[in-house]
Amino acid sequence: METRSAKRKKMAQIVENDAKAATDRISDLPDAVLHHILFLLPIKCVAQMSILSKRWKFLWSTFPDLDFRTLNPFEISSKNVKLLEFEKPRQPLDSSRMDFINQVLSIRDKHSDIRFLCFRARLSFSRLNSLIRRAIRHNVRELDIEAATVCTDDYFNFPRCVIGSESLRVLKLKSGFRLPPSSVMRHGFQSLQSLSLSLVILNNQPSLPDLFSKSSFPLLKTLNLDACFGLKYLHVGCRALEDLNLEKCYELEGLDISCAKLERIKLVKCFDGYSDKSWVKINAPKLEQLSWQHNAVTDMTIFEHSNLLDEVTVGFFILTRDNTSGKLQSAVDFLSGLSHARSLSLERQTIEILSNNHLLIQPFYNLKYLELHTGFNKSNVPGLTCLFKSSPILNTLILKIIHEYRIERKEWNRDLWDMTITEGEQYWESQIRTLESFLQHLKVVNIHGFLDYENEVALAKFLLKHGKALEEMVLYTGHCNARDTLRRQKIRSQMMGFSWASSNAKVAFQ
Repeated sequence: METRSAKRKKMAQIVENDAKAATDRISDLPDAVLHHILFLLPIKCVAQMSILSKRWKFLWSTFPDLDFRTLNPFEISSKNVKLLEFEKPRQPLDSSRMDFINQVLSIRDKHSDIRFLCFRARLSFSRLNSLIRRAIRHNVRELDIEAATVCTDDYFNFPRCVIGSESLRVLKLKSGFRLPPSSVMRHGFQSLQSLSLSLVILNNQPSLPDLFSKSSFPLLKTLNLDACFGLKYLHVGCRALEDLNLEKCYELEGLDISCAKLERIKLVKCFDGYSDKSWVKINAPKLEQLSWQHNAVTDMTIFEHSNLLDEVTVGFFILTRDNTSGKLQSAVDFLSGLSHARSLSLERQTIEILSNNHLLIQPFYNLKYLELHTGFNKSNVPGLTCLFKSSPILNTLILKIIHEYRIERKEWNRDLWDMTITEGEQYWESQIRTLESFLQHLKVVNIHGFLDYENEVALAKFLLKHGKALEEMVLYTGHCNARDTLRRQKIRSQMMGFSWASSNAKVAFQ
């Protein structure tokens, strides 16, 4: 009779055999499949699995996707390092991290290429250069490095071995560094498709007029430049470029964009607001999306129309002392260049510029969606009117009202929704003829931050009264107390009873 102990041993043997069989089935998968599975794991786990067998050790030495962002140096114990035949790290935290990365590359199969290498660390110039050279020797296709240098106030020289790489497709480099001369850069990167440079030092190279010309970067589709210190003039003309992102180039005075295939532009916090000679030229016939946020208005704007323009966000500013006719005309020229846009979002100061100077812009004949961020006081009403006049076929209007904290909420001391004509309503009534097309096409209105101020009430009543196509109005009032709830119910009941309204719009409070 079989004892209980024998049964347990037999069962354990069966489980062990099944586990070995399962392991063998996994090991039989192709290298590419196993590499894809391993990429889903933290790289330290992948390294530890190399001790399982010769098969797994080979998989580790040929692993193409080295993402060290999941690496926690506190967990690189001496035991793990010994298993991987590494020396025990006795350097500071980031030094241990870099030793691990360098040793991973040192045991790599010399015939295996690197598809992806990414890490974040603090290290010396020599260590960074050494690591990049190793990656280039393994024909790296995508290189993503964010490095802070140690023990020096100097800047890192851009590694020249990268320039001539024929395998590199994607390069992302974030570290305080200097670029080599444009003549050197321009003749390299023949295979590069995406370039992202951050913290570039250009104190001795304030102009990049020919670095991104038609003859350079022949396959480049995406260009990101962030925090280019000292950059004053930039020309972008890469013939294959589709995406351009430029951020935090505060000293920029001149920008020339001329790209036949460019589809998306994003500029954030650029241009010298104190300059009196700044300019921008944009010629992108295939432009579809434009995000122009927190940029100083230039003294001159030349913006060629794009018939394909779809989504646009604009938020620029003018310093008070620079509120000159030249800059104001430049703002108008910029907005006029957006006349084919189908969706437009404008930030607060853009509307203030239109309001305070009574500027005229070209009509947006294709515009269906308009989102406006505004303080919505009396001084901003002319800017809103200008935009409504310029949007003859608008379908959806979104107003996001920004209330200053110092403004106290008005007491509910009278019925603002009765037939009493206020000053604000008189103004809107005087604009009916010029807003006729706007009122005949508008279908949806959403007002965020609605606090029943007189200007807000006047506009809401006007749209309900004359919006012949209006189907829906939603007023977002936010959190309210018991007293606010009663007032809201009163407003709702009176709005529903507008016998004089031209529309049959549904009114909702959120």
